[in-house]
Amino acid sequence: MSRRENALQRSKKSEAETAALVEAEVDEAIATCGGDVRAALRATLIANAYLEAEIERLTEAISTGFARGRMRKAPQRITKI
Repeated sequence: MSRRENALQRSKKSEAETAALVEAEVDEAIATCGGDVRAALRATLIANAYLEAEIERLTEAISTGFARGRMRKAPQRITKI
């Protein structure tokens, strides 16, 4: 078997393992919410919004000099009046 074939086989195995882990996490989230899929989705969306806010807060807090150009300033949001 060639290196390329080995790499493809490992990649497919890795993808299958990742998919199985994701499915297990989905099942766990639904079970945590008592089997209510909508509640599990709601909890996921709330957690995602929190994490996005944390990323935004931390991005704004980091010094441009410290990041040395690796971090772009987030575009300013325009609030409609």
